[in-house]
Amino acid sequence: MIRRGCTSPRITASSKEISPNWPVSATLMAAGPLEIMRIQMLHNTKTRRKPNIRISQSDYARLSALASTFAARNPEASDELLAEIERARVVADGWVSAGTVRMGSTVTFKPDTGDRKTVTLVYPGEADISEGKVSVLTPIGTALIGLSAGQSIMWTARDGHRHELLVLGVNHPAPENDGADRLAPASPTVAAGL
Repeated sequence: MIRRGCTSPRITASSKEISPNWPVSATLMAAGPLEIMRIQMLHNTKTRRKPNIRISQSDYARLSALASTFAARNPEASDELLAEIERARVVADGWVSAGTVRMGSTVTFKPDTGDRKTVTLVYPGEADISEGKVSVLTPIGTALIGLSAGQSIMWTARDGHRHELLVLGVNHPAPENDGADRLAPASPTVAAGL
């Protein structure tokens, strides 16, 4: 029996219901309840692990507060941002590597949908897609925070479709202070030369 209008793979042992986004074959339809559940488990475990990410202590504090503030208005975006920053390795502000996406970074990436794109990651009040400024509360903004050049991540758009992007490069705005907020070197080789 095929369920109509189901958006996630769901099979029940008692009814052999299969969602429309699963390829239905004669073999699958002939499978017993335990085999169907095994296939579902295999499908669910094929999701890729998210890459390791780093964020600064100050970004962590600001983003945690932002997520809490938006929890009532936009719980889904708030939860996604909290989940992302909670899995991050939090480092001292001066030790975020130069190639890591942080707030205010301009990021060049290649999405699975085509040509490379360049955006600046900003807080919601500064977002303006016509200027290439993307809010950290958007699905792609949340996916970008903490990534480094060369890393890729799977993310889910608001329409429910899964996408992948590859970070090609990261640039940071010039520091507004006397350099106290300097970035850590991008590699241990550079650090050895200091």
